[in-house]
Amino acid sequence: MAHINMIAAGIDVGKARLDAQVHGCASRFGAANGKAGYDKLIAWFKEQGVTRIGMEASGGYERGPADAFRQAGFQVALLQPRQVRAFAVYRLKRAKNDAIDAGLIARCTAELESVRAPRDPRLAAMDEHLRLIEQIEADQARMKTRREAYRTPRLQSWIAREVARLERRLAAELALLTKAILAHQDLADRLQLIESVEGVGRRTAITLTILMPELGDISREAAASLAGLAPFDDDSGKHKGQRKIAGGRSRVRRALYAAALPASFRWNPSLVDLYKRLRDKGRPHKQALVACARKLLIFINTVVARGSAWEKQAARG
Repeated sequence: MAHINMIAAGIDVGKARLDAQVHGCASRFGAANGKAGYDKLIAWFKEQGVTRIGMEASGGYERGPADAFRQAGFQVALLQPRQVRAFAVYRLKRAKNDAIDAGLIARCTAELESVRAPRDPRLAAMDEHLRLIEQIEADQARMKTRREAYRTPRLQSWIAREVARLERRLAAELALLTKAILAHQDLADRLQLIESVEGVGRRTAITLTILMPELGDISREAAASLAGLAPFDDDSGKHKGQRKIAGGRSRVRRALYAAALPASFRWNPSLVDLYKRLRDKGRPHKQALVACARKLLIFINTVVARGSAWEKQAARG
């Protein structure tokens, strides 16, 4: 149900253009996705009495307008594309174009019960840097795979140089991002707490510091859900389906899964025990590893919440 005295607008975000519509009326406006366009839209929103603006996450093209509208005093809701698609299905809307999408987003925005507080701007910049690091890692992995497919000495030599170049670039970018985190005492303290948990290295700790600022302020169940590590029931009547994980923050989940693999075999005795128990019960390797990743996240959330480093005996009890 829409909130009283709240007028919502929706924006269909494109690389070059923003199409906006106010919920509950036919008022529409379009402008370029750039500073001049933001200024025009801000003036138009104020004329329409808009207080809340919704838009889909759109590959980063939404970041500029979202920041501009927040600075202008509007509530800004960033919606997941699947939220809008589900809302369209619920409303039996099948037609699609920029204007229709803007109206649909406006209606979806109006019915939101609340809008999440804007992200810490420090973390937003660090997130962009982290994304570059992830892309370098992906390039490096592809190059290493490619190296195995070639036998010509010249090509092998070139690929080896590329792998070495990417390794140097990766180390340099990680050092710069670490330095940026350590420049802020609160983030440095959080990084240190996360890194104190057995099995969590600097790379994983950086990801969680930047991408899960909620850690320490939420329940273990909420943390698992945010990371996409919470198993969901698939039951109906007498049917008992297999519980599966879904959704959540894929980059966080990948980082935890990668950390859980060595941690559950060597570095974290609690996870070693958990993995063994699950495997002894006949659970598949991947399912046991997901459980270890979820447990690792629970350890991290607990450590951050209490504000003191990991204690082996307390954590294993």
